[in-house]
Amino acid sequence: MNIATGKKLIKNQLFGHPTGLFVLFFTEMWERFSYYGMRAILTLYLVSKTTEANSGLGWSHTEALELYGWYTMFVYLMSIPGGIIADKFIGQKKSVLIGGILLVIGHGILAYTEMWAFYTGLVLIVLGVGMLKPNISTMVGSLYQKGDIRRDKGFTIFYIGINIGSFLASIIVGYVGEVIGWHYGFGLAGIGMALGLLVYYFGQPYLQDVGNFIGDSTSKEDKEVLNRPLTKIEKDRVIVLFISFLLVIVFWGAYEQAGGLLNLYALEKTNRMFMGMEVPASWFQSLSALFIIIIGTTVARFWAKRKLKGKNASSIFKMLVGLIIMGAGFLFMSAASLQFEEEGSSAMYWLIFAYFLNVVGELSLSPVALSFITKLAPVKYASIMMGVYFAMTGIGNKLAGLLGESASQYGEFTIFTGIAVFCILFGLLVMLFRKKLHDLTHGAEDDEHIILE
Repeated sequence: MNIATGKKLIKNQLFGHPTGLFVLFFTEMWERFSYYGMRAILTLYLVSKTTEANSGLGWSHTEALELYGWYTMFVYLMSIPGGIIADKFIGQKKSVLIGGILLVIGHGILAYTEMWAFYTGLVLIVLGVGMLKPNISTMVGSLYQKGDIRRDKGFTIFYIGINIGSFLASIIVGYVGEVIGWHYGFGLAGIGMALGLLVYYFGQPYLQDVGNFIGDSTSKEDKEVLNRPLTKIEKDRVIVLFISFLLVIVFWGAYEQAGGLLNLYALEKTNRMFMGMEVPASWFQSLSALFIIIIGTTVARFWAKRKLKGKNASSIFKMLVGLIIMGAGFLFMSAASLQFEEEGSSAMYWLIFAYFLNVVGELSLSPVALSFITKLAPVKYASIMMGVYFAMTGIGNKLAGLLGESASQYGEFTIFTGIAVFCILFGLLVMLFRKKLHDLTHGAEDDEHIILE
């Protein structure tokens, strides 16, 4: 944990966790409302015909998925400079504030219909997420002491906040964008981010000792940490983190088909009639978030109990299991593709099954990876390493876009099946080396227990 921000134990507790966790929970919830709201309608807006009443840009699927891939990649790549700014200059707390302000402005500009506003808004959102995303996640880790087994569950609770925002955005912003007007949807996403900023501002009393710039510390110990080179143990842990980032790239390269290829598949090739009503395609984006909200704490509790019983529950193991399960979910989309080829449309339940397994895999990998970074990253590079994680997420997003684009050439069945096979085999291959990787962590996850002081 961060020395400058973490030495004072936060005594305020809510539901068995530091109260500051829930300030960050609601801040991130509204930030994700804004991001996923825009994400839910972006590709649909791009491909919507210019002649329709709710006109879009009339781009081809390939063009739309290409922009989607570049946009989602840069959103997360900017987390590296965002982390550097926090670690080297202003700290995590101020970085989150600046990021939130940029996001409010960016989403607000997207409410205008001119093309300059569209591109300007995207750029500001990219910069805003880059400042906010890695630093708010690092602050979550700073709420817990070293060895506190609650850390993983705390990140899962934080992750549930992310997905409450995503769920609300997919339903509300998706409906407003598709039915009322695309730019009204973009503007509504900005209102969500403004609410997140208010939560963060008024929640500062619970974050007094979290996210401050370590360079401002007068502690001799903190200054030594800043100036000394990395130890052998710290270098080994960084190596493990970078290897885990390979799993992150593969995972998000598959998982992020949700906003691109799966989104378009739901729009064009899925029978969306339910009880006489056609379900909006963007609503399927809410399934992942809904499942995370429902089973998030259950999955976290399963891994915590497994750990306390002395069974294998290392972060690397959980991430590999998550990758394999998520990959298996794409086999349902392979079945959907076969049904479409035979009948001209596929049933909604294939998408539902696929999203469910994707979520089980996500809960075993994504919040775990965030927690893992705060356990292993050297103090003076805490936000930078978190930024690298999100940059790898960005590369995974770009990979997702490339895979989605290739579906027009190779067909959905080939892409869905290929994703499933690769994820499963890659996960099993790395599983062979998990003991060696665990040894390189030098006991960072050993002897974890509940610390409530």
